[in-house]
Amino acid sequence: MSTPISEYIFSDAQNLKELERLQAIEQIFDPKTRQRILTTGITNKWQCLEVGAGAGSIAQWLATIVGESGKVVAVDIDTRFSANVQSSNLEVLQADVRHLALENQSFDLIHARYLLIHILDFEVALSKMLDLLKPGGWIVIEEPDFSVAKAIVGENRMCQSFQRVNLAIQQMFADKGMDYALGGKLPGIFQKYDWQKLSLENDTPVSAGGSGIAKMMKMSTMQLAQKYIATSKATQSDIENFYLFADDPNTSAIYYATVAVIAQKSDVKLNPVALV
Repeated sequence: MSTPISEYIFSDAQNLKELERLQAIEQIFDPKTRQRILTTGITNKWQCLEVGAGAGSIAQWLATIVGESGKVVAVDIDTRFSANVQSSNLEVLQADVRHLALENQSFDLIHARYLLIHILDFEVALSKMLDLLKPGGWIVIEEPDFSVAKAIVGENRMCQSFQRVNLAIQQMFADKGMDYALGGKLPGIFQKYDWQKLSLENDTPVSAGGSGIAKMMKMSTMQLAQKYIATSKATQSDIENFYLFADDPNTSAIYYATVAVIAQKSDVKLNPVALV
């Protein structure tokens, strides 16, 4: 059964606040994403698929890399913020990747960041992406793992609230049948396939209050506060303490890890073991 678009946790976010959050993610994480993609050897003429295009920065960057002889297709269930990203070799599609119909198209590179964690049947989305990948093509997937979140330095009451908000994040995903620690499971998922090359990265920064990651997580919490409170794992007081913690330059925490997989598809047809 497919997850309805309305179940995306940020689907009811206000336009301006959601754009601000997406742009914060781009500012923080795009440099590392670009480095990962460049390790594939991407060059002009490549055909690329960007899944979950967000505000469109990576899709636009890919379009400059592949040049006029290449092409980028950017797909998102919500194209509010990517539809106006313009380039002659960039096509933006509003679609669910699980049901994406692209006639006779395959790709040299497929990239997705922070996408699969929001999809109940994420293995369907992943399988669809692998089907669209050319033999010898590359896939770069980056997913968060919130299970490593930990307050390290801060007042005791704020550290306790930080932990309760993280428990609320876990419960919110669990109530939807999703896994807030999906990123940490990516290596096991990908190792069930036959790859020519496979590399893994785990980026787990310790972030001070007021840093980019802390500010971005505060933005997310402001949008999702009522959903967190509805889990009964965190209170309004915990939410407010989380804001104070995220703003305070004297605090530090691990907010989450980003686990990345960079894999090259075998030249022969993949024979995956069933995902669990």
